[in-house]
Amino acid sequence: MSDLHKEVSELERKSATAARLFDIRRIIGGLFVVYGVIVTIAGISPSDADLKKAEGVHINLWTGLAMLTLGLFFLIWMKLRPAEAPAAPVEETEAD
Repeated sequence: MSDLHKEVSELERKSATAARLFDIRRIIGGLFVVYGVIVTIAGISPSDADLKKAEGVHINLWTGLAMLTLGLFFLIWMKLRPAEAPAAPVEETEAD
């Protein structure tokens, strides 16, 4: 195997790793999980004023749980269907 072929193979492998690393589902899922945890913790023991303002609904708790669910959905989706590196363009050879 030539050095050029080895170098191209290494670059293709790095490209696939970069495509998975910067998958937008990872960013969205991670942010929703982090914010969901924060909002859920805030909603576990609301003050009486907060409950009165929300008309008795534990809105922070339900919103936090929904955000956690959505974030976990994105992360599971990313694991089940990982991003693939873009295919290299096929070079056409000229037929004489």
